[in-house]
Parts: sequence; C-alpha cells; structure tokens
Amino acid sequence: MCHAEHPQSVFENKQMQILRCAQDDSYGGFSPQPVKPALPLSNSFRFPSISRIIDGECCILTFFERNVSTNRRPDPEQLLRQLKAEEQYYCRGRLKIFLGYAGGVGKSFRMLDEARRRRERGEDVVVGAIQPKASPEADALLQRMLVIPQGNVGGVPTMDVEAILRRHPQVCLVDGLAYDNPPGSAHPKRWQDVEHLLSAGISVIATVNLQHIEERREQVERITRKHVTETVPESFLRNADEIEIVDAPPDFALQRGSRPVYVNGTGSSALSPQQLSELREIALLLAADVVDYQLEAYLVRHGIEQLWGTHERILVCVSHYADAAKMIASGRRNANRFHGELFVAYIDRPDMTPEERSVLERNLDRARAVDARIEALDGEDPADAIMQFARAHGITQIFMGNRVNQNWWDRIFGRPLDRLIRAAENIDVRVFPA
Repeated sequence: MCHAEHPQSVFENKQMQILRCAQDDSYGGFSPQPVKPALPLSNSFRFPSISRIIDGECCILTFFERNVSTNRRPDPEQLLRQLKAEEQYYCRGRLKIFLGYAGGVGKSFRMLDEARRRRERGEDVVVGAIQPKASPEADALLQRMLVIPQGNVGGVPTMDVEAILRRHPQVCLVDGLAYDNPPGSAHPKRWQDVEHLLSAGISVIATVNLQHIEERREQVERITRKHVTETVPESFLRNADEIEIVDAPPDFALQRGSRPVYVNGTGSSALSPQQLSELREIALLLAADVVDYQLEAYLVRHGIEQLWGTHERILVCVSHYADAAKMIASGRRNANRFHGELFVAYIDRPDMTPEERSVLERNLDRARAVDARIEALDGEDPADAIMQFARAHGITQIFMGNRVNQNWWDRIFGRPLDRLIRAAENIDVRVFPA
C-alpha cells in the first residue's frame, strides 16, 4: 500500500493529462497544463531543493519545458516511465540527514529540535533509535517525544523495525545511521533498516558522523588516526531528500560547555582545532556532492534535459616515481562535480626499471578503476608533451605531482613543472606533493 501524502488518483489524473498533451495537436506536444490534486497539498510537500506550487495547483511543467526549444513531440512511453518514477518517489518516505563532521557538535539536539517543530505542526513523530549518551539539552527534548521501545536480538538491544512498521508514524527519528545490527537481525546494517522504513512510506530523520561514510573513511582516518568499522555507503546519502550539516565552527565546538569534541566520543581522542577544520571542509564538500546528485536526480525524474555549458576536461599526469592515488581520486571527484572528462597521461620511457614500471602500472590501474581515459605521451621534454596534448584536447585543468628534491640540471634550467606552469596559459594547474 502506498502511504504517500497524495493518493493514486493524483497520478491517474497526471497520466491522462500527459497522454492528452502528447497526443493532442492543439497542445503542440508540449503545452503545460495544471492538475488539481485530489487532496490539498500539505506544507511538507516539496521536491528535493525545489518547490513548484502555484495557486494551490501542482503544475506539470517539467518534461514539456524541455521540448519547447526543440519542438519535438514527447514520446508517450518516456512520459509513462517518468510518471512511474514520480509515483515511486511520492510513495516513498522522505529522508533527512543531519551530518556532523565530528562527535559532539550537536547532531542529536538538532534532530530532536526538528522533531519538536514537526510535532507542533501536527505531524506524528516517534523516536526509533537514540544515542545512549546525549547532552542535557537533547535529553530535555527527548522527554517530550514518543519513544518506540527497543527490540532484543540475541540479548543485544536494537531498533525495533517491526514495531515501527506496525505503528506507522509519519516521521521516525534514527540517531546514528552507522550501527551494525546483531546477528539474526532482518538487516545487517541500521541504514538498511532505515531503507525498509522509507520503502514503507515512513519518513526518517537521521544523524551520522563523517568518519562513518565509507568512501570518506580513509581520508578521515589520516586526519584523526582513528579507525572505524561501522560505515554507511555514500550512495545512501545521495538518496536523501535533504542533507544538513551541523556546522558548528571548530572553536565554538571546542568551547561547548566543558565537553571537548571527539572523533568517537572517548576522552582519549580529543581533536585539535586544525583537525576539526579539515574535517569540516570534507563534510562541506560531501554535502555539495549530495546536493548536486539530488538536482541531477530531480532533472532525470522530471524529464528535464541537462544542458551543461563547456565541460571541464581534467588531465592528471602520473609518473613512475610517485603514487598518484590522491591526484586520480581528486581528478575523478572534480570531473563528476563539473560533469567533465578525466584524462590520465604518462610519459612512455623505455629506460624505466622494473620497480619504476611497477609504480606506473599501479597508477594506471587506479586510473582504469575510475574510468579515466589513459594516454601515453611521447617526447623528450615532458612539459612540451603535456602542453601539446592539453591544447589538442581542450584541457581546462592539469594535475601534477611535485618532487621536493632537485638535481643540478633542474636548478640551472628549471624543473619541467616550472616550465609547464609558465606555458599553461588559460589552463589551471594544481600541484600535489609527490
């Protein structure tokens, strides 16, 4: 059964309206027509990051706006696929995530405060899971909430998903997405329990710390020197309808009462202001990536053609003497963010030793793993070879490694990197330590 806020009749009306627009020449194949919802739209109805409400009417403009400039009649099968995707979207619960860049910045309080405001608006809100240790402010809010008692699997307390499904609230709070469930549970991970609730039409407000995001774990570990095993895939965050960073400045976070900020909640791992600043930057970039993905998903779901401007073309230059994993990963993230292309190039030198060849092959394997286009360059001067390739392929950014040690030749005639930077007019050059 679909527990969405809009009944099936809304989608049936929309389907008939779309087919009429697609088949009736009087509409020209693209004229938008408003559809009256069967029930009034609630205040919580919204698209991810975009709302389109006009005089109480939900206007179906999206697919047809794409075709105005091309004068192409919509494909009815494509419209029906779009309709099916929209219906699935509206039958699914909404997911909001509070992301913290470290423990102790106030995620639980922000989640409970959000729940308090929703209850005051008349929404049915319950607490499905809460952290065992919370601030006094969060405890005060928790006393006013309806808490679903925890279940027990093999003697281990865990979130009672079945009880929540039977209760079927509008909104369920889940404090801590990254917990592992005990053996014998329906799902091995708590985030999978949340996915189950969302599929049943229950909206979820959840919290998670940055170090528990699987794809960012190693990057965070290099800063904090702490290893975590309980993780959430970044793909789950991308499916969130809303992500909010609990963005307490590091100095403020360290001054919150007498409780310093920790990476795992224990007094043995207090973080410095510099570490917190680095974690905060990673969290902000992650949130930006999630918002970009939400926008792309919205455009695809509503049939809006994505017309991007000039693509970024990123060239990562790898060598036989240094590990280029960080450069390649950064190149892929930037190419995805700007909807661009990623090239990985190397100078093919026949005099490489077996050890140097092994280092180069590892770098090329990493490039293949991220679907980069690999190019072997020839030339006695690496700077000239790279610039010739960059100009021929319209490269907009070049990523280079930099060795600190210089030989006498480089001191006299300049390093290849120096010559490349001077020659790279209108091309951004990013330098990574090698």
